[in-house]
Amino acid sequence: MANKKKAKAAKAKPEKKAKKSAAKAGKNTVPVAVERATVLSSEVVYSGPLFRVLHDKIIEPGGANNERDVIRHNGSVVILALDNAKNKKNPWVVMERQYRHAANQFLWELPAGKLEAGEDALEGAKRELAEETGYRAKKWKPLVEYYASPGFLGESMKVFLAEGLEAGDATPEEDEKIELRLVKLSEVLEMIEKGAILDGKTLSSVLLYDRLKRKKGKK
Repeated sequence: MANKKKAKAAKAKPEKKAKKSAAKAGKNTVPVAVERATVLSSEVVYSGPLFRVLHDKIIEPGGANNERDVIRHNGSVVILALDNAKNKKNPWVVMERQYRHAANQFLWELPAGKLEAGEDALEGAKRELAEETGYRAKKWKPLVEYYASPGFLGESMKVFLAEGLEAGDATPEEDEKIELRLVKLSEVLEMIEKGAILDGKTLSSVLLYDRLKRKKGKK
């Protein structure tokens, strides 16, 4: 019996070591292999300048047959542009206020825009920031990528952190009526707490940045 217990203990040790090393490598390790559905047919039911709507018949990775209506989109970029030259702890955030008909109200948002087909995301972010705000940034860093509403929308949103800002002239599109403001990070966070910011990309980007900033400050 004693020998069997020793054998079990010896077996368990390598497993524990493997688990510990895996935890060190990253608690939220993303699997390399991506499971995708088998598309049996795909019909374009609407095509416009911004997106297409497809009716797909598919076999899901689990084997279930399904039909889905999906909005296909080239993807978008979001820019968290910070003027932190004078105050790194509480930088100014480049914010926009514009009317959004789908929400039926004015919203406070970060600069963002649609990517052109085949456009590099970073180049698209630089273009959008310059066009909408006139700002250019010396330092760029990817912050996060997410899907805003994956139940029916195939739009991926890539968020970039832009620092070392230089002001310039904005060249928004004719249908873009944008009110531009510089707001302190602390004030943006207060607006979020009070429910004054309803835009998802702004909420997720600012709150993630603030969390990472606080985490870094504790080290």
